[in-house]
Amino acid sequence: MGKLQEDNPADHKTGDPGNKSCEQEPVTACLLSAAFFGALGSSFIYGYNLSVVNAPALFIKAFYNKTWIERYGEPIAAETATLLWSITVSIFAIGGLLGALSVSSIIRVLGRKGTLLLNNGFAVIAALLMALGETAKSFEMLIVGRFMIGVDSGIALSVLPMYLGEITPKHIRGSIGQFNSILICLGVFTGQVLGLPELLGQVSRWNHLFSFLAVPAVLQLCVLPFLPESPRFLLMERRDEAGAERAFQRFLGKKDVSQELEEVHAEARAQDNVQRASVLQLLRNPAVHWQLITIIITMACYQLCGLNAIWYYTNGILLEAGFAKNIIPYITLSTGAIETLAAIASGLVIERIGRKPLLIFGFAAMAVFFSLLTVFLNFQDSVSWMPYLSYICILAVIASFCSGPGGIPFILTGELFEQSYRPAAFMIAGTVNWLSNFAVGLLFPFVQEKLQSFAFLVFVVVCILGSIYLYCVLPETKNKTFMDISQSFAKINKISVAAPAQEMELVLSMKPNVNGKAQDVAKMESSS
Repeated sequence: MGKLQEDNPADHKTGDPGNKSCEQEPVTACLLSAAFFGALGSSFIYGYNLSVVNAPALFIKAFYNKTWIERYGEPIAAETATLLWSITVSIFAIGGLLGALSVSSIIRVLGRKGTLLLNNGFAVIAALLMALGETAKSFEMLIVGRFMIGVDSGIALSVLPMYLGEITPKHIRGSIGQFNSILICLGVFTGQVLGLPELLGQVSRWNHLFSFLAVPAVLQLCVLPFLPESPRFLLMERRDEAGAERAFQRFLGKKDVSQELEEVHAEARAQDNVQRASVLQLLRNPAVHWQLITIIITMACYQLCGLNAIWYYTNGILLEAGFAKNIIPYITLSTGAIETLAAIASGLVIERIGRKPLLIFGFAAMAVFFSLLTVFLNFQDSVSWMPYLSYICILAVIASFCSGPGGIPFILTGELFEQSYRPAAFMIAGTVNWLSNFAVGLLFPFVQEKLQSFAFLVFVVVCILGSIYLYCVLPETKNKTFMDISQSFAKINKISVAAPAQEMELVLSMKPNVNGKAQDVAKMESSS
């Protein structure tokens, strides 16, 4: 498996004629707008919902009790209150799972951009339900709203990385893909800020925290309709070469996009089946066996590496350090700020360092800091300054996560699979993501109760195993075409695949005229 890590010289020949000029081309306003507003109405909303329920938790529980008394004439039982709150929190992940499972069917009809636009409807409806639940005296509206925003997040975390990966030149695909992670972190931070008592974290204003959900969704609805659809989707699935050419021209800011069109044609001919593959076909195909295993393991580690469990300890550690309870919300803003800064830094260096080193470094660093945190927590009662070291470890764990594991798994899911398998791959990755998320929320309280501060050692094992697997199996994908990446897995999958460079040479030997392009499309259609 060590051979898999080596770069094949042929990998870098693919598209060489336009490579130098491509790297010198500036990033267009169209591409940046698609990345920012696409992530604003998708990833930002997901991140916001990870943190927004923390500040008004006591107010929401009081609202549940008040509504129960008005309906039944008696206070809500403690067991019932706990159950309702647990449903309110966990139903977000259930909605996310449903959203991830529905992605493949929706994008088949609406495409990438159309699915993102439709998804804003779920966000707006969820915002209305949760914001008006108190006025309507219905805690059921709040629960249904959390479910709806979960569906929105499940769809968003699959479609947005797919869209960004398909519209971006290979030399900046990682940086643009990190908009997903950056906006998730910014959403978490925004939820923390707006939840402060001086803003919306008050008994009379908490419902406006949920009204805010409609803002990024509406902004995306105002901008995204004027941006192009994925040119790869248009050419390979809709057979719209003219539309694909116009989309490439707008995203890349140049008139001559023949090189990009030819690359997509070559990828289409290299695939056994240009038509969309089902999940069952993906599972059965030996040519993508290790890509699928890699995505499943990486996405499972994304959730099981322990970041979500950190929040169980943050407030307790700060209290032990002697901070007053009323200023802890302000101190915990540092966690959201560290998340955002680390994600931005990762986006700036990912094309220089690569996906693989950032992932391995992130998981390995998390293992180190989780180990130190375990030591510090056990000495926290005996040494007065130990809680400060514990909190520094928490910030280091968060920064390590966002430096790579926080966003790269979504980028890899789009990069490791060619066009026909990509929707099914995102469905599987999304399913693993949300099931793992649900498992951590369900099981960690029991693990923590049994192991106490040693519970973090479970995450140390997960991070170490994930790092070892990625080191042994994952090839570097930066600045490679999707065909190059598939070729990198050919040996470990034990299949024979034509070299991408040879395929591209065949494409480049064709005359770049309208008739030639028409013939390419005809060949592509006849092969499907």
